[in-house]
Amino acid sequence: MSSKPGMATLGRAAVLSIAAAFVILPLVATFLGGFKTIGELRSSPFGLPPHWDMSYYGEILHNPQFWSYLQSSLFVSLSAVLLTLLCASMAAYVFAHIRFFGSKMLLSYLLLGMMFPFATAILPLFIKIRDLGLLDNYLGVILPQTAFSMAFAIVLFKSFFEQLPHELFEAAYVEGCSYTRFFFQFTLPLSTPILATVGTFVFVQSWNNYLLPLVVINSREMFTWPLGMMQFRGEFIVEWNKILAFVSLTIFPAIVFFLAAQKYIVAGLTRGSVKG
Repeated sequence: MSSKPGMATLGRAAVLSIAAAFVILPLVATFLGGFKTIGELRSSPFGLPPHWDMSYYGEILHNPQFWSYLQSSLFVSLSAVLLTLLCASMAAYVFAHIRFFGSKMLLSYLLLGMMFPFATAILPLFIKIRDLGLLDNYLGVILPQTAFSMAFAIVLFKSFFEQLPHELFEAAYVEGCSYTRFFFQFTLPLSTPILATVGTFVFVQSWNNYLLPLVVINSREMFTWPLGMMQFRGEFIVEWNKILAFVSLTIFPAIVFFLAAQKYIVAGLTRGSVKG
């Protein structure tokens, strides 16, 4: 009888190890590729570099455009995170604690956004951004990213808010606390796990977004890092070693952001999971 739980644990560990390898090995290969020449990449794309050439990483780090790309990406991503957290948390708070006519229909309409991939709306989105005069403007990237993150964020926020103790709100209401005051003074301070969870998902999604900045931004000084990476792709040659070094350096902030919020993400996903 004791061997069955042991075998189950071993099988679970094997499956998780394989899944982790599919995520970690490409990241390691990308990092190591930044130390190799083009020839070494072709002969041994996943092996250790015969000679650790730091010049590719050094060239990128000493390039002012690299820091400009990171600054643009950081501004766009953090702005999208702040707008999503504010708007989605307020909307989810209303759906979780206030009953009004048509609330379920309105919530279902908002959640329809999860059914359509971002790329399907790129043409009408471009036309609307052009009509609003937001081409070559950071707002033309931030606002659509916020809008497409709202549905997923509302689902997590609503489930989390519904699990907060109703007695706390009833006591505050008796003392004359309004819905708005209760939201900012009580609900948000108790929602650190779900705020970190949603913020991390939105940050990573915005940080890696390539299609929308490609369509909206034309000025090189406003390029985000996915657009800046294309400077190493020429008409006749692709400098893959510099691309891999560039990617390794630019995904580092996203990894740090994720690791810093990891414990809150687990708590937020556990408490904010949909009840069934």
